[in-house]
Amino acid sequence: MGEKLTKSDIEKIEKEIEHRKLVVRKEAIEAVKEARSHGDLSENFEYYAAKKDKNINESRIRYLEKMLRYAKTIDDSSKKDEVGINNTVEVFFPEDNETETYRLVTSIRGNSMKGLISIESPLGKALIGSKVNDKVYVKISKDYGYYIEIKKITNTKKDDKDRIRGY
Repeated sequence: MGEKLTKSDIEKIEKEIEHRKLVVRKEAIEAVKEARSHGDLSENFEYYAAKKDKNINESRIRYLEKMLRYAKTIDDSSKKDEVGINNTVEVFFPEDNETETYRLVTSIRGNSMKGLISIESPLGKALIGSKVNDKVYVKISKDYGYYIEIKKITNTKKDDKDRIRGY
C-alpha cells in the first residue's frame, strides 16, 4: 500500500471510518437481526443480503484503516508558479493540436473521466513542479513517451466534495 495522502484526505477517511462504525454498522446489524427473525434461514434471501451488506461495510472499514496505517502524509501546498497537488493545469498536446485541462490530486481521488489526474500517473508525475510554458516529456514506458506544454496553472480551492474512491 503506502498511499500518498494529504491531511485533507486523511480527515475524510477518518470521517468515513467513524460514520461506518457508528451509523452503517449499527444499521447493518439491525438489518441482519430483522431478517433473521423472519424464520427459516436456509431460504431467507433478506438474511443473506443483510449479512453481505454487513460484511462489505466491515471490509471497507478494515481497508481504510489499513490504508491510514501505511499512508505517507504529503504536503498539498505548492509554489504559486509551479504545478502541485490541487492545481488545475491547462496542457497543450502538440501531437494532437489539442488543449486539455486537468486537476492534480492524490491517487485515491484520481478520476480521469472527471479531469482529476493522479500525481502517481505518468502525466501527473511529469506535471508536478512544472511551470507555465515548460515543455515536459511524459514517459509512458521505457520506449514510449510524448511532449506536452504547460499553458496555464490555477490554484484550485480544495473541494470537499471530491470523493475518495471506494464503494
